[in-house]
Amino acid sequence: MSTVADVVALLEQFAPTTLAEDWDNVGLVVGDGASEVHRVMTCLTLTEDVADEAIEEKAELVVTHHPLPFRPLKQLTTATPEGRVLWKLIGAGISIYSPHTALDSAAEGINHQLAQGLNLVEVEPLVPADPTQPEAELGSGRCGAVLEPTDLARLAANTCKLLSIDHVRVVGDERQSVARVAVACGSGGSFLDLAIDAGADALVTGEASFHTLLAARSAGVAMVLTGHYASERFALEHLANWLSEQPLNVACWASRKECDPLRLAKR
Repeated sequence: MSTVADVVALLEQFAPTTLAEDWDNVGLVVGDGASEVHRVMTCLTLTEDVADEAIEEKAELVVTHHPLPFRPLKQLTTATPEGRVLWKLIGAGISIYSPHTALDSAAEGINHQLAQGLNLVEVEPLVPADPTQPEAELGSGRCGAVLEPTDLARLAANTCKLLSIDHVRVVGDERQSVARVAVACGSGGSFLDLAIDAGADALVTGEASFHTLLAARSAGVAMVLTGHYASERFALEHLANWLSEQPLNVACWASRKECDPLRLAKR
């Protein structure tokens, strides 16, 4: 028999909560560590339809990348979407765990997986968790060299293939040469200056502000924008597979109802 605490212990070996940003809310945010666990569902974000899936599929634990709750709550009622999700899951006895920025920065975490999937070598964090050991691969973002110099068009195509998406948005000339690539999952535009300092020719991230895009263009640094969802969701699928392989005797799957809220509309 496995408990919530058993699953949490493994998750915190994989993505230590000490790696999380100070503003974050990681760890077991709802639940009882002593509760039995037979079924675990992972997801990027806990929405009402994803919560309904967890209940329908009889999960006892949901591992959600984005924390819920994220900020302190003054009331917990069904008057808000967040309140309805929490009320449902608590009523069903389902615990909630979030690794969030700890998983972003872990040695085998999301940014590592992005760098690995793009075949980068000599990879180091953009912000090392321990500045005296940048080679330890613990920290925020990643930057590394491509195996062979390429261009922005090929980098964009490789990113689409890695994330199983059919399009990305780019800043820069598609023929622009790319030898070093920085990656930062999610809302990673704030890593632009760090990517420039690391000598990156391109930054692959989920999303960035308009002014960040202008700054990148002015600096001659290409950007590949995958969308927030695509830049992180794949790693929650990997995490479900990883948990299934651990000696926990639990069934684990990534939410089948979860989807990107953004859709392309053609005129």
